[in-house]
This record gives sequence, structure tokens and C-alpha cells, in this order.
Amino acid sequence: MGRSNNGGRKPSGNPAAKVALSTSSVYPESCADAFEIAARLGYDGVEVMVWTDPVSQDTGALKRLSQHYGVPVLSVHAPTLLVTQRVWGKEPWSKLERSLQMAESLGAAAVVAHPPFRWQKEYGAGFVDGVAQLNDSYAVPLTVENMYPWRARTREVMAYSPGWDPLEQSYRHVTLDFSHAATAGGDSLAMARALGERLRHIHLADGAGSAKDEHLLPGRGTQPCGEVLDLLSEWNWSGVVAVEVNTRKCRTRAEREAELTECLNFAREHLSSANLTPTL
Repeated sequence: MGRSNNGGRKPSGNPAAKVALSTSSVYPESCADAFEIAARLGYDGVEVMVWTDPVSQDTGALKRLSQHYGVPVLSVHAPTLLVTQRVWGKEPWSKLERSLQMAESLGAAAVVAHPPFRWQKEYGAGFVDGVAQLNDSYAVPLTVENMYPWRARTREVMAYSPGWDPLEQSYRHVTLDFSHAATAGGDSLAMARALGERLRHIHLADGAGSAKDEHLLPGRGTQPCGEVLDLLSEWNWSGVVAVEVNTRKCRTRAEREAELTECLNFAREHLSSANLTPTL
């Protein structure tokens, strides 16, 4: 089955960036469902969140889904979330290496990882150097995602080591998540500009500054999502913009697909080079 490409509007320009659907965006539907939805709506590919879903952990199964639906895997999210601590075992470095190997086998352009939790002391102490070594060893870039301080009533808890803010570290490649920036009380546009060439991957969502990581649809929160994508278009940025939104409240598949089409159209509208104002 090939892709139908009936959903998201194709840009009139020729943006370098590609738009992927994160498999997490269809939850509680499955990883396999994400491939089907991405094909129907016209996404450029998918980002596989390695999760408790066995298909998301199986490179061979992912290859078959990709071929069946004509949808490439553009990026892989390593199982470094709190809820995936037991996926692929407990040893964090082997999980990162396995994610990189999966990405290489699938032809993906990036692997996304969260920084260690503070209680992973040995892992956290060597994380910056270890990530650099992995980026020297693999062709697929390992990108570290911005996170946020956890809030407990009136105080903040520093849950990540060496920290939640990648601007403070020497990571070669960074993933910018707009929802996480909102939860941290930050500005995605300022962060994108500060990262410059280190900005390798995008998680497109939104947030309104809640203490909870919201993953709203872009344009429904307070982050300058469109402005960041406009900037990437100006830069002729060639990474992947992965739509990572929360659609759990959708009551039907049709509602979910309508929201994911809205996200795709938002991304393509702002990434299109047709939006650029000519310099006279």
C-alpha cells in the first residue's frame, strides 16, 4: 500500500526540512497505527518512540511497516523516558547504542535522548563525554533534548543530570521541544537562535507555561512555534520537525486525524520557502 497523501497541504516552496509524525502522537493507538495515519495524511515520515509497544522495539517490524505504507522512519526516540526505564534493559548506554543501531538500519536522520535522571549518578557524570563519543562512533547524530525542572508545589526539583538545559552543555546536536521549553518558562525562539548550528531536531508542540508537560497543538499555547519554523526556513535548515502532540482526549480516529492534519499544515505553512520576504 502506498501513501495516499490526501491530508496535509503540500508547500508551494521547497523546504529542506521534513515533517514527521511521532508515534507517540497517536497514543493510545499503536505504533503500527501511526504509520497508517502518517501515510493517509501525507506526512514525510514517522519518528518512532521506542516504547512498551513491541513493534516499536523491533527493527524488522518497523522496516516492514515502512515498506508497506511507503513511509520512512525519519528519527528514533530512545527509551529514556521515566516510563520506559525497563525497555531494552536497565543499562542506559546500551539503550542509546541500540537506538543508534536501529536508526542506522532504518535510514533515520537522528536519535533523540533525554538527559539522565539525577539518581542515575554514574550515567549522569559521564553523559556529556559519552554522548560525544557516540557521535564520533555513529553516522546518525545522537541529539539531546531540552527538558525542564520538576515542580513540587512552590519549589523546583532538579531531576536531570547534568541538567535539563542543553544550552549549558557542550552537546554537538540538540533537539528543541517547544512544550518542554514552555514548562521550563523559556522561549523557543531565543533558544533556537542560541543553539544555532547545534539545533539538529525539532519536537513540534506547544505549551502554556503549566508545570505539566502539555504537548498542545502548535498555536494553542504561548510558544512562538511559527516564528521558530519561519527562522528554520530562513536558515534552509534540513533537519526533521517531528509532530509530538497529545491527542489522548480525542474520542474518535477522525478527531485525532483532524488534529494531526492541523499540525502538519501548520508545519508546512511555516517551513515553506514561499513565506520568505525577498530582500531587496
